[in-house]
Amino acid sequence: MNNLLKGKRGIIFGALDPNSIAWKVAQRCHQEGATFTLTNAPVALRFGAINHLAQESNARVIPADVTSDTDIQNLIDKSVEGLGGKIDFILHSVGMSLNIRKGKAYTELDYEMLKKTLDISAISLHRLLKICMEKDAVNDWGSIVALTYIAAQRVFPDYNEMADAKALLESIARMAGYYYGMKRKVRVNTISQSPTRTTAGSGVKGFDSFFEYADAMSPLGNANAEDCANYCVVMFSDLTRMVTMQNLYHDGGFSTMGVSNSVMDRIK
Repeated sequence: MNNLLKGKRGIIFGALDPNSIAWKVAQRCHQEGATFTLTNAPVALRFGAINHLAQESNARVIPADVTSDTDIQNLIDKSVEGLGGKIDFILHSVGMSLNIRKGKAYTELDYEMLKKTLDISAISLHRLLKICMEKDAVNDWGSIVALTYIAAQRVFPDYNEMADAKALLESIARMAGYYYGMKRKVRVNTISQSPTRTTAGSGVKGFDSFFEYADAMSPLGNANAEDCANYCVVMFSDLTRMVTMQNLYHDGGFSTMGVSNSVMDRIK
C-alpha cells in the first residue's frame, strides 16, 4: 500500500458486517496506516461482528447513539484520548428509515417516524460536526465524509423518505463545510455512491432490479463497496486538501447519463 493515511487518526461510523461500505473503509484505512475508532448504535453492536473488524484493524469500539449529544461527546472524548490526539478524518455512514421498515409508502408517512429518520440519517451529521467544533476535536485540514445517494436530487419512488434524509444530509455538509472551513480549514463532503449490495441497501424494495438497471445505465457499471472505500481513503488523505462542500458522485457515470444503449436494448 501507499501509506496515504500514515499517522492519521479517525472515527468510522456504521460498520455493521463485512458487506458494509464502512467495514471496507475501515479495512482500507488500516492498510493505509491510519488508526481509528469504530462506532455504531448500541443495538447494532449486539450482533458482535464489529468486534472481528476491531481485532483485525487494532481499533477500539465505542457505542454511540447518533441522536444523543451525550453519546457523541463521549465518543469524541474517548477517541481523542485513546488515539493520542485530535482526529484527522471521520466517515459518517449512518442511515435508517423507520417508515420503510414498517412498509409505509411515501404518501402515507408517519411523521413521528419521519422525524426519527431525519434525526438518525441527517441531523446526526450536524450534531457530530457541532460537537467536534465545540471541542476543537479535529485537526486543521481534517476531512469529514458522509455517504449519500442520488435520490437526494432525483425521484426514485422506492427510496421513500430516505431521499428527504439524504437531501438534508447534503445540505448540512455544504453549510457546515463553510463554517468548519472558515474556522479550522476542515473539509466536509458527501459521496453519492452507486446502489451497493449492503445489508442496509438490500432492504430497499426492488433493490435487485434497480441495481441491475443502474449497472446497465452506467458506462463503467456500478461502483462497488471496495471502490468506494478507495475513494474515501483519497478524500481522507492530504491529496484532496482543497476539496470541500462538494457532493461527489461515485457511480460509474450514472449521474450524468440520460439513457444507455444497454437499457434501450432491454425495452425494445
